Amino acid sequence: MPEVNLAEQSLLLGYAIRAASWLMLAALVLCILRIARGPTLADRVVALDILNILAVAYCALLTVTSGRAVYLDAGIALALVAFLVTVAFAKFIERTGIDTRNRSAEEKRDAE
Repeated sequence: MPEVNLAEQSLLLGYAIRAASWLMLAALVLCILRIARGPTLADRVVALDILNILAVAYCALLTVTSGRAVYLDAGIALALVAFLVTVAFAKFIERTGIDTRNRSAEEKRDAE
């Protein structure tokens, strides 16, 4: 079966792919900032989960751009692994009893 590059056939699809690429890049930068700044562990875990979603979206974008279904298969596998990682992080937070609330220094002193 010959491969068809849809992005070259449709001008509107080409613009949509470029716009989606730039928007995903902006979302990637914002997620990295949230991972770096926190303030809580839960915020960082959610940002990592969003990074996984962006990776799956990029695989879907590659599928549309290249016309190869193998990228979609990789995206599905990545989504399954990302779900398991999120569940593992949630179990870790639950078992270790890490306080994920954003409390002020006074509240922390009062709690002790």
